[in-house]
Formats: sequence, structure tokens, C-alpha cells
Amino acid sequence: MTRIITVNLNGIRSAVNKGFLPWLEKQTADFVCVQEIKAHEGDITPAMRTVDGFKSHFHCAQKKGYSGVGLYLKSEPSDLVVGFDGGEFDSEGRYLEARYDRPGRKLSVISCYFPSGSSGEERQQAKYRFLDAFFPHLQRLKAEREFVLCGDLNIAHQEIDLKNWKSNQKNSGFLPEERAWFTRMLDEIGLVDVYRRLHPDHTGEAYTWWSNRGQAWAKNVGWRIDYHIATPALAETARSAAVYKDERFSDHAPLTVDYGFSV
Repeated sequence: MTRIITVNLNGIRSAVNKGFLPWLEKQTADFVCVQEIKAHEGDITPAMRTVDGFKSHFHCAQKKGYSGVGLYLKSEPSDLVVGFDGGEFDSEGRYLEARYDRPGRKLSVISCYFPSGSSGEERQQAKYRFLDAFFPHLQRLKAEREFVLCGDLNIAHQEIDLKNWKSNQKNSGFLPEERAWFTRMLDEIGLVDVYRRLHPDHTGEAYTWWSNRGQAWAKNVGWRIDYHIATPALAETARSAAVYKDERFSDHAPLTVDYGFSV
């Protein structure tokens, strides 16, 4: 069995102060993908780096206190790919891929953080540029290897994936163009939304993010925007998937999937 966890930390230092590391030590995970660490390399303490036998790797944004992704790995990869586009979005620290290649099989686990467009039109246009660049990257990746892409995609794909879908149809994260891109990713590239494969009808228990406004957490007015997206062969091995809500480390909740494959 391989256990993979993904969680947007909304600041690794803040999440650590809320008990993230002791929780992580209890999870018996093989991979932990984190996003929005909001830290530079010098901000990441030894305690944050070496958790329960994990080796950690991070891709930090050039901008201070912004974005950034990381991977906690129980086994060292054969290669580590930092960034995907060589330009605008690599400078924002949005992509980190651990590769495990051996004769007859190429496998990757990826931590990725899609841009949010909620702050205004300028960032929404950046989000569209990201989607335009990321689609062919996924196509190339799918053609050469098996992978699980984990992270905050900042898109709720279907009406079932957020509480107030009717009132959010013109808001970033649930725009028709974003949802259509997600559908194309699944249908044209041939990838699988692992949680939705296991739980096709889940609504409120599937949410992974809650606004800090209007008692959204208390009322479970949430969105499902954190995902495991996998190639079909790996998705087929998924045995269970669950969102952890007993403790809060950020405005997102960890999503854990147990798979039947091994690295």
C-alpha cells in the first residue's frame, strides 16, 4: 500500500504552530504533498524538514511569503523536477515532481498549486495562462509515465463540489472556462479524479476548503478544490480516500488516499 496526503498549509509556519507536524508523524504516509508554504528556504526549520523519517524538498516562490510547494518523501526519488514552464509560474513556486524510474516503469508523485484568480482580473488572466501552459505539460507527462498529481487546483469541477454553486457561477474557481478545462483534462488527456471515482455522490464530506468569512467552516459552506489526479492505472488501485477535519491546520483540510501500488 502507498499512502499519499495532500494539503494546502496556507503558511507552513502557521500550520506547524497549529500542530501539523505531530499529526503528520501519526499518518504512516509515504508521500505528503504540501502547497502554499509561504516561506523561503531559510524560513524552513530543521524540525519542518525532517519529520518521522521523511526527506523533504521544497520549491519556493521568489516573492516573499507567497505560494510555494513541497514534498515529504519516505523514499528518495531517482530524480526531482522543480518547476514545469521555465518562466512565469516557476518563479511562483508551483510545481515539484518526484520521479521513481526503474526498468519497465516510470512513476511520479507531484505537488502542484494552481493560481487563484479571486483577487481580481489580473490574477484571473494569470490563472488562464497557467491552465494554457499546464495542459500540454500534462499531455506530455501522461504519454511517458504514470503519475499522481496532488494539490490545490483552485477549481471546483462540478455543482456537487461546492455548497453554493448557483451564487458562485461568476466567481473564480467555478467559472465555466475553468470547469471546462478540468473536464478536458479528464476526458482528453485521460486522467482520473481519484476521490470522485471512489465517492461519486459525496457532497459536504468532500469539501477541502472553507472561506474565513461568514462562519463557512461552522456551517460547512465549503468547496472541493484539493485533488488527487492520477493516470488510470494508478487510480484503479485507489482503495480509500478521506478528508481529515478533526483538527484544523489551515483553511484547507488534508486529503488522504491509499493506493495499491508501490514505488
